[in-house]
Amino acid sequence: MTPSHQGHAAMLAFSALVAGSFSLGALAANEIAPAALNAVRFWIAAAVIGAAALATTGLPRTAFRAPWRFVVLGGLFAFYFLLMFEGLKTAPPVSAAAVFTLTPVLAAGFGWLILRQVTTPRMAAALAIGGAGALWVIFRADWQALRAFEVGRGEAIYFLGCVSHAAYTPMVRRLNRGEAPLVFTFGMLIAGGLLLTLFGWREIRATDWGALPAIVWVTIFYVSVFASAATFVLLQFATLRLPSAKVMAYTYLTPSWVILWEILLGHGAPAPVVFLGVALTVAALLLLVRDEESPVRATG
Repeated sequence: MTPSHQGHAAMLAFSALVAGSFSLGALAANEIAPAALNAVRFWIAAAVIGAAALATTGLPRTAFRAPWRFVVLGGLFAFYFLLMFEGLKTAPPVSAAAVFTLTPVLAAGFGWLILRQVTTPRMAAALAIGGAGALWVIFRADWQALRAFEVGRGEAIYFLGCVSHAAYTPMVRRLNRGEAPLVFTFGMLIAGGLLLTLFGWREIRATDWGALPAIVWVTIFYVSVFASAATFVLLQFATLRLPSAKVMAYTYLTPSWVILWEILLGHGAPAPVVFLGVALTVAALLLLVRDEESPVRATG
């Protein structure tokens, strides 16, 4: 399997795992402060990744030179998750997942600014198709709402987080100095955990951890192990093998996975007309995946 194929396989697994955080996150978002939940999830994920790194590559001291790199990356991802859970207080899971699919467009822009990665005409067309599909889902197939650009508060908050997520992707390639994905992810998680703990200390102390509903603990476990530890490694792994826009293209599968999650959780499926937008996002993914010869030029 070529490095490119390995990157695609990693992102396919990424899209399947990250989708669950939308459905579960929406159930838990109003039960606990976002800063408290995410501080705990970062520390649990750091423990999981740290143990995995010790059991495989080890944690050499040289891997943590220039620690400011991990502060930058940890800060970007911490900001993303804070706004994700804040947005999920009001945004429906499928709609939030559609907002997430706007990140490839943003990632393409950051990829050019940070790495001078070139977006080919095919990639640009795919991003446009995917963006159109995402907007169709975000506005719940309501043409009048789309024309008026009536964005929900939760979707608007989460979009700001997605900007941070899109910047994170090319920054990984820019700041990585040959560290193994597990080691690099561990450094980012420690930095993110420290930042979230400092920022959310008041919320952490005010949370009655013993009285939290079971769904909060289920969500914390899932997002810590599956939607954090596993997906962080997969994202780091793929980012070192694929252009930033192509890595984030797999977010186009997220609404489809979330719809499946919602059905399995007994929340029903969205209106049939919404599936037109989902189909457009899948078409965008196929276009981006096929564009294997896109020129990529990285500086630094």
